[in-house]
Amino acid sequence: MRIWDINPGYLNNQSLLGEHRELHGIVSILVNRKKGYANHPETLRWVGYEWALYQRHQLLREEMILRGFNEHSPVLIDGNKNKWPSKYIDLPHAQFVLLNKKYKLKPQGRIPLPKTTQELWANHKYSVLARNPERYVQLGAKVSCLRRQDGFTDICDELVELLRQKPPQGRKRNALEHMWGHVSNYMDLKKCSINTSNDKDVLLAIQRAAITYREPYLIASTALSDLGAW
Repeated sequence: MRIWDINPGYLNNQSLLGEHRELHGIVSILVNRKKGYANHPETLRWVGYEWALYQRHQLLREEMILRGFNEHSPVLIDGNKNKWPSKYIDLPHAQFVLLNKKYKLKPQGRIPLPKTTQELWANHKYSVLARNPERYVQLGAKVSCLRRQDGFTDICDELVELLRQKPPQGRKRNALEHMWGHVSNYMDLKKCSINTSNDKDVLLAIQRAAITYREPYLIASTALSDLGAW
């Protein structure tokens, strides 16, 4: 059993659907007090963090929908709201190592596994901008001065923690406006038949444009699904 902590955009379809099944299995154990895998380390680390499981499910759901999968199995638990487990089975940076080995001869996910710290940051920058603009500037400046793999471990682990925070509405809108800049050559937001004051509608338009026109920067962005989960 495994619930990953890195963004589900990095998972290939098999891993994405597999985690979705296993998450529902853990929820069933916690809600119905089943004995099956009740003492498995992955189950134990989510005990008391039902809301976090719900939020991870939201992330998986958004990524699945983005890839064209149907998802009609809601998770209705919310204990310990806004709290995440402090323990990992494998630290976030180590999860990339595991996936690199796992996908050596297999397809990767929507977001290619990052080979450098710069690629890792490029994947996450709009998700961070939607939460903490100051840290966005600081991390951007820091990463620009690093060599390929320097700082990968610490920055990776921090990014996972940052993306566990709910993006405030104004900051989320700011990130969406930056993201729209990547598809504005293909579409005019003012002429789109969407409610431009509704963040959900704007994100949906960005997602459609990114996928339709294969906009490379957004296709490799965690924000493309991440922001829809909140």
